[in-house]
Amino acid sequence: MTVVVYGAGAVGSLFGARFRAAGRPVLLVGRPAHVAAIRAHGLRVVGSGPGTFDCGAATEIPTGYRAELALLTVKTFDLASAASALGRSLAPLPILLPQNGLGLEPVASAALRAGGWSDPDREIVRAVHSVPATWVEPGVVRAAGTGEVTLATPRDDLPAADGLRKFVDLFRSAGFSVRTVPSIDREVWRKAVVNAAINPVTALHRVPNGALREGPLREEALGLLREACSVGASVGLGPSPEEAAADLDRIVRATAENRSSMLQDLDRGRPTEIEAISGEILRQGQARGIPLPATRAAVLAVRAAATRGAGAPQPS
Repeated sequence: MTVVVYGAGAVGSLFGARFRAAGRPVLLVGRPAHVAAIRAHGLRVVGSGPGTFDCGAATEIPTGYRAELALLTVKTFDLASAASALGRSLAPLPILLPQNGLGLEPVASAALRAGGWSDPDREIVRAVHSVPATWVEPGVVRAAGTGEVTLATPRDDLPAADGLRKFVDLFRSAGFSVRTVPSIDREVWRKAVVNAAINPVTALHRVPNGALREGPLREEALGLLREACSVGASVGLGPSPEEAAADLDRIVRATAENRSSMLQDLDRGRPTEIEAISGEILRQGQARGIPLPATRAAVLAVRAAATRGAGAPQPS
């Protein structure tokens, strides 16, 4: 089963390494420097489960390439352009969206349709994950454990049921902990609520996640969490404030030394995923007349910080 990982940054590369270790042929599609390093020396994983893996690597999908599964692991702000390119390069096949954020499926579906797929909704599989991966340098990523991948429980009535089963099997065969749930939409919201609390605070204060365990930064994060929960409740998908607070405390403790992806993006002068996380919560709240002063302030502050720090982008 050949797997294409389109957008091979930290997470995508780590996925690809684990799939390759399980015996799957893998093609990583990424930035030129990363591709060149992988072609020259293999993909090196340091930290948990270290090793060097002989994955295929390219800056674009070769003409006529055939695959059975694809993961679209670009950042949310690149999702539309990447999905369109993938749609032009591959015949329809199951495609996984493991990004943080809300409202991504319609974006990917429209882009795949523009790329030539007639019925992309039958192929798109949404996922949530907690796989800890960090970009080190071209050709090298760091893993801090295996994390967990959450997918919908495969059911015949789901549009992408066949692809869903294949992804469950793929991740399990590669040694990932896989959890299946009745509603993936609720899990997407559950993670978005916690991301909306952790990511802006850590990014704006330039601190690791553990700084949110107590004190003023924890209160700042809890304020964002409560606002996000109010929007989630209004759409019937978000967690309760108590459940979300427990998730926040658990994740902050478990990832105390980690720098959030939003902080890493600011550090490297890259765009952030604020629009797909807090920005989307803000938009949905505004549409329902829910006041979100802390969320609005966080979105504006991260936008401003990203503008000030814009420079030569680095790989994700």
